[in-house]
Amino acid sequence: MSKLWLEDLVVGRRFQAGPIVFEAEMIKTFARDNDPQYFHVDEETASRSIFGGLIASGWQTAALTMRAVLGDGAVFGDGVVGAGGELRWLRPVRPGDRLSVDGEILEITTSPARPDRGMVKVLLTTSNQHGQPVQTLGADLVVFSRRRATGAD
Repeated sequence: MSKLWLEDLVVGRRFQAGPIVFEAEMIKTFARDNDPQYFHVDEETASRSIFGGLIASGWQTAALTMRAVLGDGAVFGDGVVGAGGELRWLRPVRPGDRLSVDGEILEITTSPARPDRGMVKVLLTTSNQHGQPVQTLGADLVVFSRRRATGAD
């Protein structure tokens, strides 16, 4: 996909990314390095947890959502620059889950002080193979204009 600039975006534009497939070993490897809670690293102990089995770290779900969006979805010129947001984990991600991401542009505001950029509100919903949302991310992004890339006034 070619890079998208502020001028290319419209409210309501949607994009999809994925799939993201979770396997038990990748869940445990990520968790050992980043979120070593027992329900992420040990299947036997996790079976006695409130989750009833091994689950992925929410941080892994967030990281792989980002990777999928960069690989398949909207790629903004000059990168995806976050300026805040709200992340929610709605249900556990388990080994064998196949996730997809649906994104929608909710709002676009050009900066009056800096016309080479704007703020874009995006909603990313990551869902499992059953169509159940597992994560939402409402993100505020700084998106640059083509003018910035070309140096035009």
